[in-house]
Amino acid sequence: MTSNSATLSAPAAPSAMSAGMTFIMAAACGLIAANLYYSQPLAGPIAASIGLPAHATGLIVTLTQIGYGLGLLLIVPLGDLLENRRLIVTMIGAAAIALVAAGLSTAVLPFLAASLAIGLASTAVQMIVPFAANLAPDAHRGRVVGNVMSGLMVGIMMARPVSSFIARFSSWHLVFFVSAAVMVLLGFALATRLPKRVPQTKLSYFALIASMGRLYATQPVLRRRAFYQACQFAAFSLFWTVTPLVLAGPAFQLSQAGIALFALAGVAGAIASPIAGRLADRDLGRPATIFGILSVAIAFLITHLAPEGSAIALALLTFAAILLDFGVTMTLVIGQRAIYGLGADLRSRLNGLFMATFFMGGAVGSAVGAWAFAEGGWLLASMLGLTLPVLALAYSLTEKRN
Repeated sequence: MTSNSATLSAPAAPSAMSAGMTFIMAAACGLIAANLYYSQPLAGPIAASIGLPAHATGLIVTLTQIGYGLGLLLIVPLGDLLENRRLIVTMIGAAAIALVAAGLSTAVLPFLAASLAIGLASTAVQMIVPFAANLAPDAHRGRVVGNVMSGLMVGIMMARPVSSFIARFSSWHLVFFVSAAVMVLLGFALATRLPKRVPQTKLSYFALIASMGRLYATQPVLRRRAFYQACQFAAFSLFWTVTPLVLAGPAFQLSQAGIALFALAGVAGAIASPIAGRLADRDLGRPATIFGILSVAIAFLITHLAPEGSAIALALLTFAAILLDFGVTMTLVIGQRAIYGLGADLRSRLNGLFMATFFMGGAVGSAVGAWAFAEGGWLLASMLGLTLPVLALAYSLTEKRN
């Protein structure tokens, strides 16, 4: 069918991105992204089961993140070179195999290798987002990207409580088997519903990867948006690394179930995605960016308005989680809308660079947050968290108006 043979030389018509297609892509993003976070609340039981020493438990999460980071730079750019539908379905199949391998693992090395592979394969999510942008008409690209990204954010926030819930009634092995089954079903759904898209790029793989350095050097919009989001995501990672420690501490004494409910509150921040997309389509990206950055800064500030451990303090911390997630999501969607406007031929590489940059920011935020909490409690950690959006805000003030 000709409708399934859209190429970059003939952009998809508005009808190519129906509400049903948008929903499928959003759901796919959420389900795939969740693979990166299932193991976080289960790190302790997994480590004990496979014989991983307590001091090395962090490797369970770290290797998944390393795999994802490598995939952003080395695999995601293939979206500018290879037929997109086949590439996405292949990566989802690889994710299913890696998840089964993790669920079957009873020793350290096989599980850690599977964790690395899960991270690599889960970069399929960052192939779907630029694919959606390519299918969307220019006037509605922000809205489409925002709707798809809302699925991704819901998947990220739901992964931890879902895996905790399954493991509570069964074992951590079942979490990976269930996700593998979901990936198989998702792969079949996308294979039958996604249109075919063949990029025009004729570069070799190595030339494609080499071109990414030139893109970063020659695209100021990419560099600026990546810096904003690196600061935002560093603050996000710091907050979500430290707040479970705060809530489990002597001031609040929440159980793991209570902390899981707290994490669910952050899902509400995903409503920012479609809002941000619509604002970007109306050329309101600049004020929306500033609003998103300020939201993150205010989120840290309001956590100090009530005595620690009080009911009001818990309510403010919950509202801060929603506000922070809202702000981070707002700037993320607007940033993607901006970089996707730099050229259809470049979207996968631009997305890989953008995501890799702010992903590194998140890794720094997690590490700094854990250190700050150990040294100075929530006060020091939150002040460092506040500094990050302030840096992004200061840089945003140097942006030239069109």
